[in-house]
Amino acid sequence: MRRNRRWLSVLLSAAMVMSTAAFAVPAAAEEGDASGGSTLVVGYSPFSSKFSPFFAETAYDRDAELMTQVALLNSDRTGAIVYNGIEGETLPYNGTDYTYYGPADCLVTENEDGTVYYDFTLRDDLVFSDGEPVTIDDVIFDMYVLCDPTYDGSSTLFTMPIEGLEEYRSGMDTLFNLLVAAGEDNTDFTNWTEEQQTAFWADYNQAAEAFAQEIIDYCVGAELNTAEDSVAACAANWGYELEEDATLMDFWNTMLEAYDGDVSAMTGTETAGSSLADLMEDYDAYTVGIETGDSAASISGIQKIDDHSLRIVATQVDATMIYQLTFELAPMHYYGDPALFDYDNNSFGFTKGDLSLVRAKTTEPLGAGPYKFVKFENGVINYEANENYFLGEPKTKYLNFREVQETDKLNGVVTKTIDITDPSFSGDTVDAIMQANGGDLNGDVITTSTVDNLGYGYIGINSHNVSVGGDPASEKSKNLRRAFATIFSVYRDVAIDSYYGERASVINYPISNTSWAAPQPTDDDYEIAFSTGVEGEPLYTSDMSADEKYGAAKEAALTFFQAAGYTVEDGKLTEAPEGAKLEYEVQIPGDGTGDHPSFMILTLAKEALADLGMNLIVTDLTNSSDLWTGLEAHQVDMWCAAWQATVDPDMYQIYYSDVANGGAEPGGSNYQYQIEDEELDEMIMEARTSTDQEFRKAMYKACLDIIIDWACEIPVYQRQNAVIFSTERVNMDTMTPDITTFYNWYAEIHNIEMN
Repeated sequence: MRRNRRWLSVLLSAAMVMSTAAFAVPAAAEEGDASGGSTLVVGYSPFSSKFSPFFAETAYDRDAELMTQVALLNSDRTGAIVYNGIEGETLPYNGTDYTYYGPADCLVTENEDGTVYYDFTLRDDLVFSDGEPVTIDDVIFDMYVLCDPTYDGSSTLFTMPIEGLEEYRSGMDTLFNLLVAAGEDNTDFTNWTEEQQTAFWADYNQAAEAFAQEIIDYCVGAELNTAEDSVAACAANWGYELEEDATLMDFWNTMLEAYDGDVSAMTGTETAGSSLADLMEDYDAYTVGIETGDSAASISGIQKIDDHSLRIVATQVDATMIYQLTFELAPMHYYGDPALFDYDNNSFGFTKGDLSLVRAKTTEPLGAGPYKFVKFENGVINYEANENYFLGEPKTKYLNFREVQETDKLNGVVTKTIDITDPSFSGDTVDAIMQANGGDLNGDVITTSTVDNLGYGYIGINSHNVSVGGDPASEKSKNLRRAFATIFSVYRDVAIDSYYGERASVINYPISNTSWAAPQPTDDDYEIAFSTGVEGEPLYTSDMSADEKYGAAKEAALTFFQAAGYTVEDGKLTEAPEGAKLEYEVQIPGDGTGDHPSFMILTLAKEALADLGMNLIVTDLTNSSDLWTGLEAHQVDMWCAAWQATVDPDMYQIYYSDVANGGAEPGGSNYQYQIEDEELDEMIMEARTSTDQEFRKAMYKACLDIIIDWACEIPVYQRQNAVIFSTERVNMDTMTPDITTFYNWYAEIHNIEMN
């Protein structure tokens, strides 16, 4: 089942990315005296207890399991892959040479026939925390889990062009999918019993009704309906027409019919919070795979050479594949069954189509990482140093991840109950840190580390909801969105400076400035976002005052509205073209108090647009989950949010047309913008076919220009993240040096000592 996409605005993790680069929040210590020198305590946001290298979903759970794991490949401080981990690879950063070590070497060879070899060699002294040796069989086991036909975690390794992968995954489907396809009245019990079928449909139907009820509850909570309204009345506000006496099951079936019976696509898009899997009482029982036809017994492109070496064969160049090969080295003897591993006879540590062994260990991770998981109770994850860690036993014996509220993070460091944490880096936080230190961000009480966030803030516009004549790709529709984008853009500088000060900067392309693909102001074709008029003429000059720029933006916006087909009389909009409106809503999760970087933008834009005859309704949400629910239902015109990015700038997940309406790729997010552009699609895919960074950068610049042309996303800011340390308790001389966006403070956690 597709997972709830609301996480995607918190982190964009379509792939399991590199361990030292993937997770941008803290991690820390284990059982022991939480105030003693042998324990490192890290304040953390709440966990979901999915501490599995295969099935962790949230960034918090990923960090938690990461403490116990080692990735097959690591990255350096710039986010570049370290290919020679065994002997170490020395790479410069900020004037200093650093040597990076890892569990393996990788040699990539692009062949004349278009295939690509990824030749891995594991170091021969690597062991898991329980003393068992790490071999290439563990790597093979991990890959087969991630490529199993029933795998439904967040890794997308199974989408890579590995030779024989498609043939291996064919001919099998989950029991869930087969039962749904067969229907409730099925009488063929070849693959399951009548009792199984009866139990399934009872579970499925109650979950389906609960799913529909959750939507109704959302509509009532959002004041779109009242508690007395019928199912049909609520469904109408969700975009579905039903008979007046419709039931919850009628609502479910109507939604399902709109998706041609694809339960995964429907529930992934229409959810008001929960997935069907969340609502079923025994969903895991139906994740087992059932053979439906012929399939390959193995993946021909995964080739064991010996106990410590492996070749992976790709049928074509895919620039994103190297990042997919940074999965963690999870032990087969713990997550699988060594008795079921026989490489020569196509058995890989578990029964194909049955990941129950792996799922059973979701809450208790084990690996070769710096710490050993001990327990999770009372909101604290306890770890103990792994004496077998290949880089050396951690200097601090115990590590605790402690759940704390955002408002308690900073105070926890001041009072020395927390050693490391990641408070929201607001102006109030800065003032409090400086007060604690006697006027500085770094002092005797708190040491502050700031890096650019691997992500950026934006204002989004749904291309279908904000369009003319029902054609979101038309020039008139684009001009309508450009009118709003021009107004929003001109107020970015004042708003971001007011909210963040020096802790953030305005960006002009929808990509994090941390990415090597981000256009730079020194580039010849660099442009300020939405700074030209209908004819492409520049709107601003360098000697303009802020007020003069605001005036120019209003004039340009009026011209864009007119070009979109609006009737203009005496400088005001009086009539909208077909399919467009004189009133649009923008949603912003500002806790009902306007506490959001873009809130000032909206306030000023509302005033400016009112002068033009356009009513901008600014809805300040007290519950941010309402925004993601509305986006999934395609009910939001415009909104404010932020993306969390991955190391590689691949744009498929966010902008490719297949995922514009909740398409096939897991985790796709173009359902927000619903951009459908053939030229953009072609360039996104072409950028994947080369590992030449300069070529890819040029392709992505062209993609960014098209995205700007659609005017569905207004890039707003690049902010800084902060991690704060207790100077009094943590020996800062032992902290990871030169922390970056891609190389977190815990990248060298084994070296950290307490005072």
